[in-house]
Amino acid sequence: MRASAIVILSMSLWLAGCTPDHGSAPATAVKKAAPPPPSDETRRFPAAHLVEAKVVEGHLLDHAFLPGGNIAHYKQGQREYDLILIRTGSPTSAALLLLDYQKKLEKPEVVAHFGGYFGKDRARDAFIFTKGETLCGVLGMKLAEADPVGRELAARVP
Repeated sequence: MRASAIVILSMSLWLAGCTPDHGSAPATAVKKAAPPPPSDETRRFPAAHLVEAKVVEGHLLDHAFLPGGNIAHYKQGQREYDLILIRTGSPTSAALLLLDYQKKLEKPEVVAHFGGYFGKDRARDAFIFTKGETLCGVLGMKLAEADPVGRELAARVP
């Protein structure tokens, strides 16, 4: 008798826990937190031929898929080019940004020794790659010229 009373009591408590609670407040929409502003990584850019380096809080290069980041403009004789750095939260996040960027390039080619891509970004040559949790890029140079510039930039990124 005592055992059956315990079973009935436990079944009653279990059923009471399964009933919906109509008195609770409706779930509110979860607000997505704004991403933190990009960190200032302008010290990572090489100083030779540097014209300007700045932090961009909005979408870097006006690409909706890119968060804010750092960009440096260079001029060497008649040649002008840009370097970009976007610090992400993890190497995986940087790799995902690289893949998103690769999809926007015209005729992207894999640069196997760098683990990156080379193609056209709005009619401008673009060499993009990752280093750890950072997306890096050299814009405005053919791959043969961009490779050593990219190596120097990669050496400055921890």
